[in-house]
Amino acid sequence: MSTDLPFTGERFVPGDPAAAGEMWTEHWHRYHFVRPWVTGKRVLDVACGEGYGSALMARAAQTVTGVDISSAAIAHARSAYAARGNVEFIESSCTALPFEPAAFDCVVSFETLEHIADQAAFMAEVRRVLKPDGVFIVSTPNKAEYSDRRGFSNPYHVKELYRAEFEALLAQHFAHRRWLSQRNAFVSLIEDEGGATVAEALVASKAAPEDAGLRMPALYSLVVAANDATAVARLPFRLSVFTDAEEWAVNDHRKLYRDCQYFAQRERDLMAEVERLRAAGTAASQAPAPSSEAGVPADSAIARFIKKLST
Repeated sequence: MSTDLPFTGERFVPGDPAAAGEMWTEHWHRYHFVRPWVTGKRVLDVACGEGYGSALMARAAQTVTGVDISSAAIAHARSAYAARGNVEFIESSCTALPFEPAAFDCVVSFETLEHIADQAAFMAEVRRVLKPDGVFIVSTPNKAEYSDRRGFSNPYHVKELYRAEFEALLAQHFAHRRWLSQRNAFVSLIEDEGGATVAEALVASKAAPEDAGLRMPALYSLVVAANDATAVARLPFRLSVFTDAEEWAVNDHRKLYRDCQYFAQRERDLMAEVERLRAAGTAASQAPAPSSEAGVPADSAIARFIKKLST
């Protein structure tokens, strides 16, 4: 667990308990998914954060350069992944990258775009440092699903995009684009212990499990963009399912469900108590006014509370 780079919610910090569950799965899955695509390539990881993704891709890539605007994140990454010789970390803004034109075979940037005000400048910089036959692999939240549908607001996001807006932005800089979708889902895994690799993914609703298909709205859009059509065509696109052995995401939701049940029961208990007091107040208002000799003064706090409930 990182102690010099605490988790604040702005960037993912692997190992921090607060960043477990869905966030852990989402972030690791993206880098694992693209690792085969960067084999033997010179890779730029923009907004690398803590550096875990750069270090993971460096296992397959020729070299990986991680850049981030946070000096604390870069300092941590340099310390945490110093043993890996083919990865370096540089403090830099993503709208003013300190590299020569056409310096990289592949630029990767996950969950960066929504944190930037000048998104067009970022795209222009990516295209500048990318080789003519290179590929840009980028992900960003789908605003319709991430914020609108869930009624959620991320305080670290400057400008989220709807799919049409994201497509228009990419189209200004990259002629060819292939879209992928990502979202978390609880899964039941059936695995061939003999080692078969053919895979399928079925998505079904509780209401109609017999109609399992493969249509699920994207919480995050992941796009492979390029100006060379063959650069996209030669990538081995595949369906990918990523799950954690400790079931962090499932356990997070299980705890949340138990907490909701507990507080729902507490609400029912409190409402029942209110009704009981209201009924007692009604009965008290119909009875002769209590005297101080009865032990409950008519102007006591309890009497006033019961009277208020009965009105």
